Amino acid sequence: NFYWQMVPCYQLLQTSVVCGQPKLNTRIVGGQVAPVGSWPWQVSLQTSGSHFCGGSLINSQWVLTAAHCFPTSTPTGLTVNLGRQSLRGSNPNAVSRTVTQIIKHPNYNSGTNDNDICLLRLSSPVTFNNYISPVCLAASDSIFYSGVNSWVTGWGDIGTSPKYPQRSLCLQCNCNYGVGRITDNMICAGLSAGGKDSCQGDSGGPMVSKQIGRWIQAGIVSFREGCARPNLPGVYTRVSKYQTWITSQITSN
Repeated sequence: NFYWQMVPCYQLLQTSVVCGQPKLNTRIVGGQVAPVGSWPWQVSLQTSGSHFCGGSLINSQWVLTAAHCFPTSTPTGLTVNLGRQSLRGSNPNAVSRTVTQIIKHPNYNSGTNDNDICLLRLSSPVTFNNYISPVCLAASDSIFYSGVNSWVTGWGDIGTSPKYPQRSLCLQCNCNYGVGRITDNMICAGLSAGGKDSCQGDSGGPMVSKQIGRWIQAGIVSFREGCARPNLPGVYTRVSKYQTWITSQITSN
C-alpha cells in the first residue's frame, strides 16, 4: 500500500473538485464484484465491441491508460465505455465515446515497458454523475511506502471488478525481476505468497488508494510474469512521475 503527502496531491493535476469521491462507494470491497458506482472512473477500452484494456477517467474529456495497449496511434474503431458495471448484460448507466487522439509517452519502450503510459482524448466531454466521475492523481512529490493496501479494478481474467487488494513490494521486486528491470517509473504491488493480482485484460487500469476521503491513482497496470505468482508481483506505471507530462498534454491539446 501507499501513503501520499496530501497537500501537493490535490494541486495541478486535479481538474475537478469531484475527483476521487465516488458517491456510491460506501464500503471497502476486495476480490469480489463491486457494488454499482463504486469505481466511477473505471473505463473499458473496446474495439468491435470487445474489451481489451482498462483505463481511468481523469477529467471530462481525458482517459489515462497504458501505452502497451496500443500497437498504433490510430484511434479508428476505438471506443471508451464508461459507467459500466459488467461487460455483459444490461448497463443502464453506461455511455460510450469514440477517441480522437491517442497520445503515447514519447519515451515509451515496448521492450522494457518503461514509460508505459498513454492519454486518450474523448470525442466529446462526459457529464459527471453517480456512475461516471474522475479519479485523483498522485502528485510528483508523492511518497510510497511498502505494506499499504491499494486496489486494482478491471474486467480482466476472472472477470470481476474490483480485483484483490495489493501491497507494495519494493526491493524484493527489483531482485525477482532482475536488477535494473524495475525503474523509478514503476511500482510493484502484490502479495509475496501470490494468489491475488491483476491479469490479462486489466492492462491500463488504475491502482488506487484512499487517502483522507479521496481515492488517488498511484499506478497503471503495466506488466507481470504470469498472474498472481509467488514473489512476482504486478508492475505498475508510477503515475506521480508523469504529472508534468499529463498536464502539458491536456492543456496543449
